[in-house]
Amino acid sequence: MTSAPLAEAAAGTSPEPAHERVHRALRRRILHGELAPGQPVTLRGLAAALGVSMTPAREAVRRLTAERALETTPTGRVLAPVKSAEALAELLAARALLEPELAARAAARADAALVARLRSHDDAVEAALAAGDAATYVRANTAFHATLYAAARAPALMALVESVWLQLNPSMRILNGRAGTAGLADHHEQAMAACARRDGTAAAAAVLADIRQAEALIAGGG
Repeated sequence: MTSAPLAEAAAGTSPEPAHERVHRALRRRILHGELAPGQPVTLRGLAAALGVSMTPAREAVRRLTAERALETTPTGRVLAPVKSAEALAELLAARALLEPELAARAAARADAALVARLRSHDDAVEAALAAGDAATYVRANTAFHATLYAAARAPALMALVESVWLQLNPSMRILNGRAGTAGLADHHEQAMAACARRDGTAAAAAVLADIRQAEALIAGGG
């Protein structure tokens, strides 16, 4: 699995251990939907792409398997899980329970700087919607939500949400690609306006509407 974007994600002069660097790079790739459901991950390919030995590659895969972002088949192959419609619906139900709470907490703490950062990410979402670029849409949409929720200062809740995203985002990229992005509504405007007013209830409602749209996509079979 050689990947220039993967190598770029792990590049830098950070003194962090190799296994942490590999884990961070591969985790980011999964969060952005860049690993398709059913796509295999080989230790040799991962190690070669990042310029590390097999040991840190093996450790990163082990951790991501424990996070349910990857799975190991009975034959020993490692791949991105293929989720059933029922499993995807369950993951979206988890989003609907967790993310409105984070949005409400974030809006209560919001300031102009947060709204400006959200606007930057939403501009990328809008451009992806207009271009029909499902890959960029998933990446920009994830960045918008992650930036918003970080303002909630609720690390335990955020960890749960990221666990859901790791399992969900690869499938959502495929579904968005099949259905096209033209029919997707951008509920971020309401969320940003709520943050500007520090209106937690409105922010939660905007995020829930965003999640309901994804639920409708799955219910329609993509």
